[in-house]
Amino acid sequence: MESLVEKIALIEKEDIKELHFPSSEVLASVEMKKKRDADVAMGMRLGNNHRGKVKIIFEDDKGLKAVETTIWVGTEKSITLKGGAFIPIHRIHEIRIY
Repeated sequence: MESLVEKIALIEKEDIKELHFPSSEVLASVEMKKKRDADVAMGMRLGNNHRGKVKIIFEDDKGLKAVETTIWVGTEKSITLKGGAFIPIHRIHEIRIY
């Protein structure tokens, strides 16, 4: 059975600059937020050390989206992707590391 994440259409990282991100948090539990923070750190290490890509599932004001790219920088507030686009941390549902 196909999961919800697999049904989300991939977008190009260049299109992220055109998206609008609400200020609300998308994750409900502290545990989920801790996992997300750990995944951001791992994704950043993977991107910087091995140029490895991750799949980021996030939500803008229109709904869920996904992008496969390299995370260059991660801060408490956002991640910066290869090419300069950024996604606010509070709008990320999941990071899948391959």
